Amino acid sequence: MAYISQIAFLLVLAVAGYLLSKRIGRIKKNIQLGKDIDRSDQKGERTKNMLLVAFGQKKMFKKVIPAFFHFLIYAGFLIINLEVLEFIIDGIAGTHRIFAPVLGDFYTVAINIFEFLAVAVLLACVVFLIRRNILGIKRFTTLAGWPKLDGNLILVIEIILMFAILTMNATDMLLQGNDPHYTQTGDFFFSSFLTPLFEGMSVSALHFVERFAWWFHIIGILGFALYVTYSKHLHIFMAFPNTYFARLVPKGQMKNMDEVTTEVKAMLGVGDAGSSEPPAEIARFGAKDANDLFWTDLMGAYACTECGRCTEQCPANITGKKLSPRKIMMDTRDRIEEIGLNLQAGKPSEDGKSLLGDYITAEEVNACTSCNACVEACPININPLDIILQMRRYMAMEESSSPQSWNSMFQNVETNFAPWKFPPTDRFNWADKVNN
Repeated sequence: MAYISQIAFLLVLAVAGYLLSKRIGRIKKNIQLGKDIDRSDQKGERTKNMLLVAFGQKKMFKKVIPAFFHFLIYAGFLIINLEVLEFIIDGIAGTHRIFAPVLGDFYTVAINIFEFLAVAVLLACVVFLIRRNILGIKRFTTLAGWPKLDGNLILVIEIILMFAILTMNATDMLLQGNDPHYTQTGDFFFSSFLTPLFEGMSVSALHFVERFAWWFHIIGILGFALYVTYSKHLHIFMAFPNTYFARLVPKGQMKNMDEVTTEVKAMLGVGDAGSSEPPAEIARFGAKDANDLFWTDLMGAYACTECGRCTEQCPANITGKKLSPRKIMMDTRDRIEEIGLNLQAGKPSEDGKSLLGDYITAEEVNACTSCNACVEACPININPLDIILQMRRYMAMEESSSPQSWNSMFQNVETNFAPWKFPPTDRFNWADKVNN
């Protein structure tokens, strides 16, 4: 029977590993559809950002109450998964609580710590369910359909998984002494409150419940790992690379288009005079579709937590405009997923649709004030503004579809070197008046 259990566990592990690796590979390929950008500089500063923002949750604590409960889930996720290592070893080797004889009394202390964190995670999930569905917080109530269901579903799954751990430990304590396969570990504090539910059951029934809870938890963890790759909860993993590769320059500094900069320098005679190679042909100014964006933008779309803090701080959204930075990121992720599926099916990426127009409207893009409030608010340094600016560039340089007032300003800057329509020679007349 033990061999059958081991074989079944190995099969479950292999299937989960295959599906997970396949999905990770698909996400990686989708991100690589973006344009190249070099983010290999300042490795020390990037590592510091990752440790402070992703691992240390630095920006989360701008809102103390949700940050505290998020920290409980985050710490629980990291530490409780240490117990999963024992699950995996037990499943492969056919053992039970393999670390108990090695660690002795410390094993009981460790499991009690894990149980405390499990209860803390359970409590935090209940609080977040209340915040999402009862308190009427705007950044949650504006979500609908799958995004809303996804947020609730993951919280319910985590609650069930925590109960599975406590149930497994409660029945395990009752089996100790009745079944030689179960190692004596001492009492576990939190799960002992559940033992009255199972007292009076036969040894075989207790064994069934304990094994069911064990299998349910390990399959649940593996299923959870696969599920998050389709969910907003992918940020659990993507927050780390996203904060590492985030922009390090001041937020107000906009990135010039290298192709345009090179062309302007050539016209002014200040370019690389020694270069004999003709400039590379420019495929497209700005971004019309998701694969016109940089790979860092696509990575940010997959890292988005859909928390809505960016939209909550956006002045355009606050004043009733259609712009929602959260929607920008969600639309970008949905579109690059669609392009990736087309390519996987052997279809061309050009399917008659585009990010700008079919997913994001010109009205949304033009409503942005470029204030960087969304970038500052994001707890993992996602940059919706970069995507908006690239789409604006496409509208201005490829379609000439910017608002008329903007086109007039562009023309004035080009001809008069200022947004206003007056001769360049009059630019400093104001200074003469000040001196007088």
